Amino acid sequence: MEQFFGWKEKGSNIRREVLAGFTTFLTMVYIVVVNPAILEQAGMDFGSVFVATVLASVISTLMMGIFANYPIAIAPGMGLNAYFAFSVVGQSQIGWETAMGAVFVAGILFLILSVTPFREALIQAIPSSLKFGITAGIGLFIAFIGLKSAGIIVNDEVNLVGLGDFHSPMTLLSLGGLFVTLILMTLRIPGALFLGMVFTALAAGVSGLLQFPTQWVTMPPSMAPTFGAAVASLPQVFEQGLYAVIFAFLLVTLFDTTGTMIGVAEQAGLTKNGKFPRIRSALMADAVGMTTGAVMGTSPTSAYVESSTGVAAGGRTGFTAVVVSLLMLGTLFFEPVVAAVAALPAITAPALIIVGCFMMSGLAQVRWDAFDEAFPAFIVMLSMPLTFSIATGIAFGFITYPLLKIFRGRGREVHPLLYLFMVLFILQLAFVPES
Repeated sequence: MEQFFGWKEKGSNIRREVLAGFTTFLTMVYIVVVNPAILEQAGMDFGSVFVATVLASVISTLMMGIFANYPIAIAPGMGLNAYFAFSVVGQSQIGWETAMGAVFVAGILFLILSVTPFREALIQAIPSSLKFGITAGIGLFIAFIGLKSAGIIVNDEVNLVGLGDFHSPMTLLSLGGLFVTLILMTLRIPGALFLGMVFTALAAGVSGLLQFPTQWVTMPPSMAPTFGAAVASLPQVFEQGLYAVIFAFLLVTLFDTTGTMIGVAEQAGLTKNGKFPRIRSALMADAVGMTTGAVMGTSPTSAYVESSTGVAAGGRTGFTAVVVSLLMLGTLFFEPVVAAVAALPAITAPALIIVGCFMMSGLAQVRWDAFDEAFPAFIVMLSMPLTFSIATGIAFGFITYPLLKIFRGRGREVHPLLYLFMVLFILQLAFVPES
């Protein structure tokens, strides 16, 4: 294995790689609880989504480790799962099967882009301000969902939203779990999100809000309720014109994954002259995870920024990712306890809120002193939570950015692809509204 992964060449060894894999696993294992809990609210079977979440993570992370040889883990991404459940399905007459078909189409397009030069052209066409605005908007979107599910904010007939009842046991439990998790994060304790969920679950058990199952270890549930539904629903995807939804899934996954991979690789010292070696294999790993995940029944996968914790622990090769995938595979046999924990919103809500905070960091790189750069980023991140739609936020950004550049006399700075997207989004909003 030393010759295959090249530990010595990269200044690592098997002990460091195992420790790094365990560290990354601890920081991201919360997804096996949070993702099924979110998609269940779209009408999907919890047990089936749980298995699909684990297997999609294992397949893509294993490919990343073996074929790309990077210490990067992949799993269903936060933000797009909430968009899938609450916007694409929740605010329309679209069934989860059809929405999963849109994920499958986006995955196929991602596979094609991963082996063609058009991938670089698409990434370069999107200005940085829009990229950071989209990421921040998704962060606000999932944080908003976390605050609502925790009962910290509630529906208000006058102001749309208002402050929740802080005497409610569920809200108090959410606040307690959030506070403890924030402390763990501040102290930089590895696996803080996961440990915060464990603390909240124990507190819920002591207070009687959570009943733990009598049997913790079982065989994995069947994937029959969701397996293959995406492929069977492909005709409905095109009949209902879900092109903006497909584009949202594809675009966010593409540049979010690329950005995370480059960031983690740079942290590990694995880039060469500013270039990312074996990027095609790395993107293929995520594209395969996204496509197979859709077939099995889960939302789009993405490279996890939590992989940076494993790099900080010494991970430098794909063996770190292999360790993560093996540990993730082991979670398949703990579905009863995962289901019990996920059924209580107070346990998962703090993770949504804190991950939302993480996604705001890129705003520091937006040129706020240039209005034609600042406003598109602003309207993107503002409209996503307020319209409850990532696709609508992207559309507003892709329309306003080229228009402002034109009126400032800098239309030539805009990539031709962006003008194409502007026209398509105007037509989509005017004639084929998402809802």
